[in-house]
Amino acid sequence: MLSQGLPHGAVPRLERPGPLRERVYEALLELITTRALPPGRHLVESELAGHLGVSRQPVREALQRLNTEGWVDLRPAQGAFVHEPTEEEADQLLTVRTLLEAEAARLAALYATAAGIEALEEIVAEGVKAVQADDVDAAVALNARFHAKIMELAGNAVLAELAARVERRVR
Repeated sequence: MLSQGLPHGAVPRLERPGPLRERVYEALLELITTRALPPGRHLVESELAGHLGVSRQPVREALQRLNTEGWVDLRPAQGAFVHEPTEEEADQLLTVRTLLEAEAARLAALYATAAGIEALEEIVAEGVKAVQADDVDAAVALNARFHAKIMELAGNAVLAELAARVERRVR
């Protein structure tokens, strides 16, 4: 047993984050990434709490985390605002995405099975149809599926996780 031989109190108790705080964080992040809360939007804790049906405390905690992750800017005496990415930030994100996707493509080329290649070809064929039909939403969704399939075929979970985080920021 791990605790045998350890002095009393040497192993700190881990505080589990409250599920409400996490749900508020996820809800706000979704609102930001879908642009329901657009860049530059002032985020008023009491209004957000009212819309989400929670107290201000989990909203405040979620805003702190979103600030740490670069989604929200906390300005002294002004409040919280959805982060407005600069052109330089956008360029940096796109550069990182390019590097991650290039590595994923390299790995996918090494490890893809015939079934994996066939799945990519099907997605491309559907994409061509969507473009010909001028169905922008379908084309965008198929593009995302194509890139996700490449990541899957690459077989590198860490790479896929990093790429997903970068893609979320790009959105």
